[in-house]
Amino acid sequence: MLPLRDDNPTYRFPILTVVLIVVNVLVFVWQTSKPGPPGVLVPGNESSFICEFGAIPDRLADDRPDTESPGDRFCERLNARHARAVSLVTSQFLHAGWLHLLGNMLFLWIFANNIEDRLGRIRFLPFYLLCGAIAAFGQTLVDPGSASPLIGASGAIAGILGAYLLLYPSARLLTFPLVFLRIPAWIFLAFWLAMQFLYSGGQAQEGGGVAYWAHVFGFVAGLVLIKPFLIGRPLPPPRPPAIQMIRP
Repeated sequence: MLPLRDDNPTYRFPILTVVLIVVNVLVFVWQTSKPGPPGVLVPGNESSFICEFGAIPDRLADDRPDTESPGDRFCERLNARHARAVSLVTSQFLHAGWLHLLGNMLFLWIFANNIEDRLGRIRFLPFYLLCGAIAAFGQTLVDPGSASPLIGASGAIAGILGAYLLLYPSARLLTFPLVFLRIPAWIFLAFWLAMQFLYSGGQAQEGGGVAYWAHVFGFVAGLVLIKPFLIGRPLPPPRPPAIQMIRP
């Protein structure tokens, strides 16, 4: 089930949401412009770029390489060029491919504009990045020995989804499974979260390249943190009532 838009207008233009989308696209273009064969770890190519700036659970856990694989050790050495806290931020702007990027940016555009509107521009970016960092740590708790870099905005966007569920559960979403449907946001978001649990269970049996537990931890982070982040923020003004036409 894919969201296309929501019926939840904002009071202000979501400039930070747009900036995040632009930065993600520009970083991805820069990432994919790296020379060298894709998928092969050699100095200076895209894979080494991902190793350097992704978040590696094995390093986040104890900052000591525990793997015997030469390739994984090389990847972690590249990552060690920067502090672990740096990778918690930079990893959120890397993506595995165009579909990964476009899917994340669609969710970011639909849901983040309302969260930015409600939090305000000063609080929105720290909230977004903190949810992404918690998502990476959550995946590290589940798989602390993994030397595979975590990349993507999905964890931070999951935090946005958790906040949206708490603040706007009754907002209507236009979705596209087989036909166009308008459904309450809470139904879509509950379905999305249930699928993350389902996929994470299947991944434990079969393996996989998607950090579903990062999505779960990011979602819970957004759900828990949105109210503390709203402390001191004034309530939005009431929206004018909808005008209804009375026909004779």
